[in-house]
Amino acid sequence: MNGIARITALIPHRRPALLVDRVVEVEPGKRLVTHKAVTLAEPGYRAVPDQAPDHAYAYPLDLLLESWAQSAVLLACWEQPNADVRAGRVVLLAGVRGARVLAPVQPGCVLVHEVHLVRDVGDAVITTGTTTVEGRTVLEIGQLTLALRGAELLTGAGAPAPTTEERS
Repeated sequence: MNGIARITALIPHRRPALLVDRVVEVEPGKRLVTHKAVTLAEPGYRAVPDQAPDHAYAYPLDLLLESWAQSAVLLACWEQPNADVRAGRVVLLAGVRGARVLAPVQPGCVLVHEVHLVRDVGDAVITTGTTTVEGRTVLEIGQLTLALRGAELLTGAGAPAPTTEERS
């Protein structure tokens, strides 16, 4: 099970905030490869006028980074999924260093995120990796650090964190 069911069993993101379509390779505790198809149907493209030049359709950098980060979370949680992704341990972005965007991404592209585990210290995970499109590197991540914390620290004692749909 490496499709949406497995992904949503590991991370709390749901449409439209879920930015990983499929896990295609996984070596637990070492590396993970995911795919994300960029399409014109995504909400971020609704405001782009019909006659806009190609550069207006560049995939937003924050979404490119978020998609890669979601892949990093999948690797961090692959062997220890939560029964309820809104409770127990939640994963927070603690920091990003050495991120470089090398080329724009357009609708029709399939992002191939490759995440490598650098270090796992129990309550923090350090990752590195790249995103490619058709074999060309479009994003490099020098280091992305994730912090694993109890959900009660974020939401108040015992209350589950709201889902993406509940926050909308």
